[in-house]
Amino acid sequence: MSRPIVTPSGVERFFGEDQIIVSKTDLKGIITYANDVFLKVAGYKEGEILGKPHNIIRHPDMPACVFKLLWDRIPAGHEVFAYVINMAKNGDHYWVYAHITPTFSASGQVIGYHSSRRVPEARVLPGIKDLYAALLDEERRHASPKDGMAAAMVLVEDLLAKTGQTYDEFIHGL
Repeated sequence: MSRPIVTPSGVERFFGEDQIIVSKTDLKGIITYANDVFLKVAGYKEGEILGKPHNIIRHPDMPACVFKLLWDRIPAGHEVFAYVINMAKNGDHYWVYAHITPTFSASGQVIGYHSSRRVPEARVLPGIKDLYAALLDEERRHASPKDGMAAAMVLVEDLLAKTGQTYDEFIHGL
């Protein structure tokens, strides 16, 4: 069975290793804050991005199952680290190493989410691209997006079981 190779559309964008892309969202993933680095790299003006769903920057080559994993964990109060390919307003793409955390109220309730994204280590990206290509292939083999995402999650679970690692151990060990 042949696997598609992740071939992002547009030109790849980069940002400095000393820069951090920051955004904040409400509980539904609506952007409430975007720093200047985010705006510059994604190619948006603040007025174009605030109040929009964070998935406005979702690249079609990003497996849905990775976002399912994220959305299963952060509402429960857990942080998530993930490699993500994002899409700029004009179709360009950029890779990030994301750290997503819940934001808590004074009473301990999750009231939103905070994401800090750094430049990913270049040596890790070939393996991530291969993994994401396999996950996308599995997602696309199914008529239903929901079924495809569930099948791809099984691949992730199998990979973790095979390596004897948790998701966090796997990501941090790359």
